[in-house]
Amino acid sequence: MTTEQPRAGSFYGRRKGHRLREQQSRLMEETLPRLRIGADVINDAGALFARPVAQVWLEIGFGGGEHLLHQMQLNPDVGFIGCEPFINGMAKLLAGEPDLQRLALHDADATELLPRLPAASLDRAFILYPDPWPKRRQRKRRIVSPETVSNLARALKPGAVFRFATDIDDYAAWTLARVMASGQFDWTAERADDWRQPWADWPGTRYEQKAFREGRTPSYLTFVRRAPDRPA
Repeated sequence: MTTEQPRAGSFYGRRKGHRLREQQSRLMEETLPRLRIGADVINDAGALFARPVAQVWLEIGFGGGEHLLHQMQLNPDVGFIGCEPFINGMAKLLAGEPDLQRLALHDADATELLPRLPAASLDRAFILYPDPWPKRRQRKRRIVSPETVSNLARALKPGAVFRFATDIDDYAAWTLARVMASGQFDWTAERADDWRQPWADWPGTRYEQKAFREGRTPSYLTFVRRAPDRPA
């Protein structure tokens, strides 16, 4: 039994770092408002984009946008929802010249957006190198919670993939325990290398490079959304 408190609507951490460059400030003022997901009920995730898309993928906490931009280049028919409350990270993504017609953005806590997404509307989701909040008293701040897992499962289609990466062993175990306890996902790993080796389309990120420099070994967890009528 967990004693974790609901996390929805609570963003922890800095909202802004160093001063934005002129181009970044302009992008935040002119481009972000056009891509920002509104507060209304979302009836059709595909309608968030300026052109039709074959699938909808979600990345929660995309940092500087390295992974999201890479996936956009590899998957030209996919629409991407990016969640990132850190202003500098959002500015870096926009400065990376993404395909704006296939991008929708949420610049606040992802837990506010997840319940508003239509059921079974996502084909893939990513949470990559989230803030680990390592101290015991801080762990309730972690983005991965029973509530988040439940909302993510509701929004993912049966058979959709959820990828999670971290360089903190405790957070990998934490996530595995909560995702499997939900009874709504299968963990795809069959051998150790299945979670020790990155995915074939993984570009690497600055967070990962920092982990390597500091001697930490990342974990790459892959889950598949179970069909609703399939027993756990």
